[in-house]
Amino acid sequence: MSLKWTDSLDIAIELDEKFPDTDPMHVNFVDLRQWVLELDDFDDDPEHSGERILEGIQMAWIEEKD
Repeated sequence: MSLKWTDSLDIAIELDEKFPDTDPMHVNFVDLRQWVLELDDFDDDPEHSGERILEGIQMAWIEEKD
C-alpha cells in the first residue's frame, strides 16, 4: 500500500504502531513531517505537506490513541 499525504488515518495508524509510547499531542510539526516521510509505505512528494495536512494527521493520530 502506498501512502499519500491525504491518507491521514492510515498514516496515523502507522505512526501509532511505530511510536506506541509517543503522545501525538506533544509532537511538533517538524518531527511529525519527518516521521511521515520515513514511513516505509509513504510515497508522496515531500513538498506537498503543509500545516493543514500535518494537523489532520496529528488529529487522526490523537483519535487513534483514544
